[in-house]
Formats: sequence, C-alpha cells, structure tokens
Amino acid sequence: MYNTDDIYAALKAVKGPDGSTSLAESGALSGVSIRDGKVFVTIAVAPDQAAASEPMRLAAEKAVKAIPGVATAMVVLTSERGPEARGAGAGHGAQRPMPSEAPERGSGLEHISKIIAVASGKGGVGKSTTAANLAIALARSGLKIGLLDADIFGPSLPRLFGIKDKPQLSDDGRSLQPLEKFGVKLMSIGFLVEDDAAIVWRGPMVMSAITQLLREVAWGELDILVVDMPPGTGDVQLTMAQNASLAGAIVVSTPQDLALIDARRGIAMFQQVHVPILGLFENMSYFLCPHCGGRSEIFAHGGARAEADRFEVPFLGEAPLDMTIREGSDNGLPVLASAPESEQAKPYLAMAERVREALAQGSREVSRRPKIVVG
Repeated sequence: MYNTDDIYAALKAVKGPDGSTSLAESGALSGVSIRDGKVFVTIAVAPDQAAASEPMRLAAEKAVKAIPGVATAMVVLTSERGPEARGAGAGHGAQRPMPSEAPERGSGLEHISKIIAVASGKGGVGKSTTAANLAIALARSGLKIGLLDADIFGPSLPRLFGIKDKPQLSDDGRSLQPLEKFGVKLMSIGFLVEDDAAIVWRGPMVMSAITQLLREVAWGELDILVVDMPPGTGDVQLTMAQNASLAGAIVVSTPQDLALIDARRGIAMFQQVHVPILGLFENMSYFLCPHCGGRSEIFAHGGARAEADRFEVPFLGEAPLDMTIREGSDNGLPVLASAPESEQAKPYLAMAERVREALAQGSREVSRRPKIVVG
C-alpha cells in the first residue's frame, strides 16, 4: 500500500513553479492527504500564475494517478499560502484573482450540447431538490442528462440520490467516470470525501476543484448538463457562469420577501455576465395539510411570479411544501423517481418542458443570426 512518501517521490518527477526545481522540493506543496484510495494534493501558487501553472497541475495529477493502488487523484491549485511563505511566488495576504474572460468551450465539454445552472441567492430554498427533480424530469423526456453538484462546501447530491459509491477512473486514467442513477449522470465532491468531512478551502482552491469536476469527468454525449450551483453571488458563481458557457439559468426562491431580495441579486448577477434567465421557480409555495386538505401559505405566496413579471422573465411554476417531496429527498428518492405520476411531480415536469422549449427557442434564435463573411 502506498503512503505520502510514495506521493512525494512521484512528484519529484514533476517540475515545480520555477520550472526547474522538482515540485516535491519546491516548497509549493501545501497539502497531501489520502482517504480510501483517493489522493488529494494542493499546490500553492501566486494568484496571477494560476493559468500558467495548469500544465504543472496536470503533470502532478498524472504522476500521482500512476502510483499503483491509487484509485482517484485530485490536484488543485490554491493561493492559501504565497511565495514568501512557501517559496512559490506570492504573499500570504495576496488577493484572490477575479474571474477571467470566458474561454471557449473545450477540454471535457465538447460533447455537451447545453449547460444550464440552477441557482439561488441564498441557501435553504430547496434549490438542490429542484435541480435533482428537474434533471430526472428532463431524462424522462428522452434527453441525455448530467447533473453536477457544484456546491463544494455543502454537497447534497449523494443524499438526494442515495449514493454511497465512489467514482472510478476512466479507461485512459485521465478523467472520472460519473455515477448514474434514474437515467442521470452524476458528479459531486460528496462522492470523493466522507459525509462528515469538513472542506476548509480558500477561494482559488474551490474554483480549481469545481473546474476539475466540470472538465475532468467523462460525461460523454449529453443534451443538457444541469449544474446545481452553490447559493450566493460570489467568485464561484461568476467563475462557473463564465467558464461553462452557460446556455441559461434558473433561479429558485421561496415566496417571502427576505428570500426574494436574494433572488433579485441572483438574477442581476446572471444578467451582468450575459447568461439568459430561463425563469424563476417558486419552491415551498404553499402547504396542503395531509389530514384536512386545507391550504396554508406559510411563506406568503406568489412572490416569485411577481418578481418574474417585474424582471420580464418566465415564471416556471411553483412547488408546494410537501412531506412526500421532503421524505423522498432525504431517502435518496426524489419525487420524480419515486412518484412521477403524482401531483407533487407535476410542477417539476412542467418546468422541465418549459426549459426544453426555452433552450430550443434559444438555439433557433442563434441559428437565425446573420453570418458576416469577409472575403
């Protein structure tokens, strides 16, 4: 069985940030850990050297994967400690880099037709449940669907789908094979770490991990990749919006004013980076008593529809606060998988159909744009 000494020995064959000293001896390694056949390595680099350090990161990952017995290797770049402290090139208090201009779709994404985000301005509004049911609904319509859990600090996908398996390396040893359930291909950092493991990472390290989960997974041919975004409007959201060339975004909110304030920020963020808003979806819209059938609007009602009208974006529907939906999500059986013909499933099926129509309309509009030929 291998140990950390074997990992450092393998990394001696990789050139460090200065291009001459081995990575193992450069002082840039800020962390090496081993868990259940999986190896995690972090490399500290200057924020402005992140792009130039990508070949080094790939070489390090390849070297670690080549160690006999290593099932999975993830190498990420971080500015947690800078060059003065680590000999790698930037100060301890270096500022996190702002997201760069959006690159063209490439490396690992060539066979994905559309990427859409399911987002929320704040946590606790049922965004992940919505993303899971949307993905299953789209798959039931005959599309090839993937679902990426981009919430590094609070991954929900393993619990939502009831999966405890670990992803395996592809045959070429260069990417991870997504897990699959209910007709959806799945990837989450939660598949690679223990349930109770605390992920204490700084911004650049998180963004590097998300990029790897997006681009270094053997997704295969997909019609739509649904990305369950972390809540908020920070670096992670902007990086994903730019690096993934999003075809559109869905914003999930509950009806009350406090949640809608954050939903507005989410809409504004996507508008600023020119990502089309596919629509707003109102979760926990109302409660139907399972005993008397009475309806209670616990969090008010209709707020998301009003915001959709205000921003002139589509309203995608409303889902109730319902025990069936909650219990299914907790037990790894989203309602679209356990009871697709139920009343509780109808809002998600309707949303999936509206999303399909919106994406198809967007494709037609692009195809109708005049082409300018210079010659």
